[in-house]
Amino acid sequence: MTQKDLSRSAYDHLWMHFTRMSSYEHSPVPTIVRGEGTSIYDDKGKRYLDGLAGLFVVQAGHGRTELAETALKQAQELAFFPVWSYAHPKAIELAERLAGYAPGDLNKVFFTTGGGEAVETAWKLAKQYFKLVGKPTKHKVISRSLAYHGTPHGALSITGLPALKAPFEPLVPGAHKAANTNIYRAPIFGDDPEAFGRWAADQIEQQILFEGPDTVAAVFVEPVQNAGGCFPPPPGYFQRVREICDRHDVLLVSDEVICAFGRLGTMFACDKFGYVPDIITCAKGMTSGYSPIGATIVSDRIAEPFYKGDNVFLHGYTFGGHPVSAAVGLANLDLFEREGLNQHVLDNEGAFLATLEKLYDLPIVGDVRGNGFFYGIELVKDKHTKESFDADEIERILYGFVSKKLFENGLYCRADDRGDPVIQLAPPLISDQETFDEIEQILRATLTEAWTKL
Repeated sequence: MTQKDLSRSAYDHLWMHFTRMSSYEHSPVPTIVRGEGTSIYDDKGKRYLDGLAGLFVVQAGHGRTELAETALKQAQELAFFPVWSYAHPKAIELAERLAGYAPGDLNKVFFTTGGGEAVETAWKLAKQYFKLVGKPTKHKVISRSLAYHGTPHGALSITGLPALKAPFEPLVPGAHKAANTNIYRAPIFGDDPEAFGRWAADQIEQQILFEGPDTVAAVFVEPVQNAGGCFPPPPGYFQRVREICDRHDVLLVSDEVICAFGRLGTMFACDKFGYVPDIITCAKGMTSGYSPIGATIVSDRIAEPFYKGDNVFLHGYTFGGHPVSAAVGLANLDLFEREGLNQHVLDNEGAFLATLEKLYDLPIVGDVRGNGFFYGIELVKDKHTKESFDADEIERILYGFVSKKLFENGLYCRADDRGDPVIQLAPPLISDQETFDEIEQILRATLTEAWTKL
């Protein structure tokens, strides 16, 4: 198909996700046809730096022939078989591999095809677990404001973004919200990270107490919260949350759909912050995006009642633990170990942050925050008061100019206002100082021009 045909066909037939479709009625649809390393190329041959690893996914970079060849080999041997009362070697091997990486006694792996399904699975599992142990009233969940946990009805209920939920209400009852860890806009203890962390954790306990501990099943938290713009945990935060969950017999779910598999420099992000959850949800980087897969990893303690008598977790997905995806996941993890991708992130995260912090000299940059290879840059109207943009300015500056201009200047990333206006960056884990410098230069040119349009 010609470039024009591709664009027209995309508008006519491809309903793109989270997309204002009307914006492409008379404009070409950006069409990416190839990837190599940290770069992607459109149908006109133009190169862009992939500053978001696709969607926090392509950890090992684009164009990894060995992962593609692994998929081919597995498809020729066994293209599909379900894990509904049956097993196949690659699902077994990958489950064992993940259990080996996971902390504590998280040894049971329930495969899904994506992150939202993994979160949905975790909530359903938590509900049934408490029924099986004789506490049937424990069914509610606590998550954090602005947090994004997925689009299925249960996961969307756990999500803390009202605008994303409003079109689909009524949602699943029993999902309640507590404060997040955005110290840049902390209502209290903004100059004391440890005190702020304790306060933020205690807000979770207050919500548990308000709902009644005998009704709360789980707390869902991301190690670094994505929506709102990369909120890392303050010192001691997760240790306090763990104490609170133990005190009230509430399961701690670490939603690592974005943060697992090297994004922060460890295989599972909970290890970086020193806590052991009861459940980990993960997806995205497990295969570096070369084939879809997700998983809910569960502690032996929580799995135990499901392994007794005639008890069954009545839940599953046709393509969960798909042979091709499992094989690619194993090959991807081999690549991680062989090339030391986690250590590469740990060795270079400081340089990435320092490069982005050069942007503080721009009047529009209020905050740079994050961890590993996962950062957010919050844009403001006034650095001293932290005044943000109004709705018209967000539409005109963030979406009407910054988002489009970054791409036009050769950087694919995310400019978003789920919370406050933020540019998010999460390049492939193979990125180096040359990548960081290119990102900073494009951001500098774009944001300097954006400031003149306020």
